[in-house]
Amino acid sequence: MGVHPVGCDKDGLVDVDTFTVLRTPAGAAALAAATELGTADPLAAASRLRAAGHDPALAAAALTQVRLRERAVAKFGSAAGSMFFTPDGLEQATRASVAERRAARFAGAGRVVDLCCGIGADLVALARAGLDVTGVDADPLTAAVAGANVDTLGLGDRARVVCADATAVALDGYDAAFCDPARRAGRRRVFDPSAYSPPWSFLLELAARIPRTGLKVAPGIDHALVPAGAEAEWVSVGGDVVEAALWFGDLATAARRATLLGSGPPATLTGGGQRTAPVGPVGSWLYEPDGAVIRSHLIAELAEQFDARLVDPSIAYLTADELVATPFARAYAVTDVLPFSVKRLRALLRERGIGRVIVKKRGSAVTPEELRRQLKLSGDQEATVILTRVAGAPTMLLARPAL
Repeated sequence: MGVHPVGCDKDGLVDVDTFTVLRTPAGAAALAAATELGTADPLAAASRLRAAGHDPALAAAALTQVRLRERAVAKFGSAAGSMFFTPDGLEQATRASVAERRAARFAGAGRVVDLCCGIGADLVALARAGLDVTGVDADPLTAAVAGANVDTLGLGDRARVVCADATAVALDGYDAAFCDPARRAGRRRVFDPSAYSPPWSFLLELAARIPRTGLKVAPGIDHALVPAGAEAEWVSVGGDVVEAALWFGDLATAARRATLLGSGPPATLTGGGQRTAPVGPVGSWLYEPDGAVIRSHLIAELAEQFDARLVDPSIAYLTADELVATPFARAYAVTDVLPFSVKRLRALLRERGIGRVIVKKRGSAVTPEELRRQLKLSGDQEATVILTRVAGAPTMLLARPAL
């Protein structure tokens, strides 16, 4: 069993009373001292805080916040240094870049209710967008943390938090609604929307009652569950699909949307999600679509942009004869197209002095780790090996990323 700071359980959680004290001058002093000490040696830091006269439970709570703030920088940037978190709340919170873009969709709405607001990531973004927003969360500690974030970030004039069951909140007077239902049962992820909390039936009733509604859902949601007239959007950040959302009423402007966020300008691809891309032989270039494009079923729409085709009807790799810059896919120059054979691949790589390979796969049962062990490479060159199917046949592609 691990050693945990006094005042925190094994997950680093504190109770509402301790968190309330953390917001007092005594708590602020403990938090400032904990921030100065850092988290490199938490046991030593806890001892030093207690030796300096800080209450043990308060010291533990302060150290927990410092640790969570360090982790939160990846989602919230510099703002994380003044925000408050719970471990689960931080893990499930919307990234600031995603929340800000989502909040812009609600432009023009008067009053917005944010159901299941968690630690307040979307609540903060909505308030910063100039909207009057009420956050609702059933967990007392989470609601207290969200309220603290609203106050700390100076948004108390536009946002407020109430601790209540989302299904019991009076919705009269709200022009728009957003809901991020819980998608976990204990530590397990929930994939069936009927097992969300609140359940799928409530979410659909919410959209019917307040037409201008946005719902956060799991990226793996079945397209068949998307109601007619709603927009389904998948969002990736830096190439990783981080979430999906459904939009209703005048917030829905397309059937399917893939949104890419990263270091450059946001990129979005829309379409019906029902079309099929043509299939043909491997050309000079292979394109690996972003996960948001794949999840949104917009491969055909992407292929149309640069006259591309699928290498196999069931594999999400596109190919074309020309290199075209697109934010929606990574391009590779294809040097070799070979039937799958470890022996043949090993000989070819050795012949070319290739000692390092990046292995990518779609539609192949071979794992990258297994292939690397079998190749037993040596050399100072590098190549990308793509394991896939071409026209139904197991195939190896040798390639190099486009610069």
